[in-house]
Amino acid sequence: MNATRTRVQRRPVHGVVLLDKPIGLSSNDALQKVKWLLRAEKAGHTGTLDPLATGVLPLCFGAATKFSQLQLEAAKTYIAVARLGQVTTPADSGGEAARELPVDMAAITPEVLAHVQQSFTGAIQQVPPMYSALKKDGKALYEYARAGIEVERPARDVTIHALDIVVCKDADGMDALQLTVTCSKGTYIRTLAEDVGEALGCGAHLRSLRRTDTGGIGVDRCVSLDALINMPEEERMAYVHPADCLLHAHTRVTLDARESGRFLTGLRRRGDWPDAEAVAVYGDEPPALLGVAHITSGELIPDRLLSPLEIQQILEDTPRS
Repeated sequence: MNATRTRVQRRPVHGVVLLDKPIGLSSNDALQKVKWLLRAEKAGHTGTLDPLATGVLPLCFGAATKFSQLQLEAAKTYIAVARLGQVTTPADSGGEAARELPVDMAAITPEVLAHVQQSFTGAIQQVPPMYSALKKDGKALYEYARAGIEVERPARDVTIHALDIVVCKDADGMDALQLTVTCSKGTYIRTLAEDVGEALGCGAHLRSLRRTDTGGIGVDRCVSLDALINMPEEERMAYVHPADCLLHAHTRVTLDARESGRFLTGLRRRGDWPDAEAVAVYGDEPPALLGVAHITSGELIPDRLLSPLEIQQILEDTPRS
């Protein structure tokens, strides 16, 4: 006899869980686990974090999914450890050794590292790895790679905003580099590690990767998946942050009740506001996030709006002081 499967009663959840993703889970696996724990109706993540990586992964629920694109575009910071003297395919700890090269640690002086740092800082070009989700002719590159097929990939422009490289040992005690990288979207850290190894003449591959910040959200604000699993269900909602935690860099505009209603229908509003590309718009009574907009020549122009139902549900779930 088949066991009866319990149906999860879903509910509207609006906000953001700042997850410290564990190693071994894909971003979507992590999202689905937290969605199940919260019994949330609608969810989405803010860009993929490699299964072999850990760290900051904002998960959006309900109305917050409307702002997930902002984190996709945001700069991100990583701490990576790259083992020297070994190149793998793919260029991380899950790959197979392709080349072994001698490592002369005495030649990797602070001056040499400073030169390499400078050469990889700023606008650079990267050739995406074969083991990536980028598509060619409707098929992900990693599918070609698994079939043993190498396809041509055009180099892409990315920006390394900051890079610090120091000599260290990896978890196995082997010679390695620690790279602290702040970069634009679309940057492949394992490719960067491999390219730095090539520049040093000894090759390298990624051994570990941790994302410590995305768009100003640091890992110190995150909760682990184990912690969420092990706490009582009623405590989990305390880790659902308001959707506007993704909007901390936005200019804030507050509208009165009459103007709020018109704004929520998609109408532009006029005022003496200075031009601004990113605006978080709030109503004043009751105080609530209405959506995001931009301001051009005194016009407040809606970009993404919450629905009246979403606003009502958020207000109902917000504790009264």
